[in-house]
Amino acid sequence: MSRRPMSNTAVIGVVSLIFFTWGGLTSLNDVLIPHLKAVFSMNFAQSMLIQSCFFGAYFLMAMPAGAVVARVGYKASIVIGLVVAAIGAVMFYPAARLPSYPLFLGALFVLASGITLLQVSANPYIALLGAPEKAPSRLNFAQALNSLGTTLFPTVIGPLILAGGALLTADQIAALSAEQLTSYRIEQAQSVQMPYLMVAGGLLALAVFVLIMRIPSLREATDAGDEKHHTFGEVLRFRHLRWGVLGIFMYVGAEVAIGSFLVNYISLPQIGGLSEATASRYLGFYWGGAMIGRFVGAVLLQKIAARKLLAFFATMVGVLLVVTMTTTGHVAMWSVIAIGLFNSIMFPTIFTVAIERLGPLTSKASSLLIMGIVGGAIVPLIQGALADVVGIQHAFVVSLVCYAYILWYGLNGARLEGNLPVAASATPAAARPMH
Repeated sequence: MSRRPMSNTAVIGVVSLIFFTWGGLTSLNDVLIPHLKAVFSMNFAQSMLIQSCFFGAYFLMAMPAGAVVARVGYKASIVIGLVVAAIGAVMFYPAARLPSYPLFLGALFVLASGITLLQVSANPYIALLGAPEKAPSRLNFAQALNSLGTTLFPTVIGPLILAGGALLTADQIAALSAEQLTSYRIEQAQSVQMPYLMVAGGLLALAVFVLIMRIPSLREATDAGDEKHHTFGEVLRFRHLRWGVLGIFMYVGAEVAIGSFLVNYISLPQIGGLSEATASRYLGFYWGGAMIGRFVGAVLLQKIAARKLLAFFATMVGVLLVVTMTTTGHVAMWSVIAIGLFNSIMFPTIFTVAIERLGPLTSKASSLLIMGIVGGAIVPLIQGALADVVGIQHAFVVSLVCYAYILWYGLNGARLEGNLPVAASATPAAARPMH
């Protein structure tokens, strides 16, 4: 007797677990940075290689990931992505045993490569799994669980990574003998081993779970389900995708820039006047707002057109940025924190709008959109350079330009034009509700 296929709701629940997991894994970098910085006695630039290596994988591996999805379909790609991420997590064990910073970076790159494949496969998978007009709502719900993972993983797993005891300052490390320094580094580095072995086990269990579940592969929606081999140039002919890649670049860049400057900004005497330790607690309001906004956005997008809601949220962020740039005190502080609430729907909404009605071109379109995440490495650098000249408060004009673009994209750039692969009245076979 064959098992009945899972309902779309159940499938979305299974895939949402993956969003939760990769959100949590990404947030663990914030725990690793200060930990490995102390272990290897590095400066800030050297420790930032953790983020450069991690997010560099998105740019370098997005196109290969798209090729995998086009060849084997979405379900198999999700399983492969989970296995690759698990291999990266296992690599933390020998990296900590040596200990070796280059090997840690290699492990991070492999882990991030697996997450890149998950991004390229799971984002469009959720979008295609059901009625096209409800895709932004589905992806916002999944991204809300991603934000939940970002909140919980550092709280639950972070203390295990830091279990090696108190981290020494640079002066204390300098006072250690060679033998004491070696012992200290081994003890601190090895505290990473067990948490990441647990992560690897969880990833492999999730891969097996997805493999045995009766969820559709959606091969029909990729090159694998089409006789013609499509090129990236062919995908870029569609303006809503082309401008959507830049939209992802602008959004991720602005989000990371605001988050990166938030603690220093609200610590300013004329803004919050708080110590950096106290100011860091307000990050929870910023990221928590994003999580709440995604749950609320998932409901709103059931009734409001995605492009209109995106334009409205971009307008609200623009207003909040102008307020924080032209005021002081608590008004300036809470206006910048409130941006998280309106940032919420932007990534999933831009993503689903950009791949709309692309049919077999979807996997390659997804690769290009994930490459746009590199904005998180570029826009903050521009805003930082400007902040050195005009100060943090006025440097937010860089982020303001990014949101102005997103407003334009919602109103105009996301407009569907040309001979699209999927007709407006048609729902691809792969995306029809299952019974």
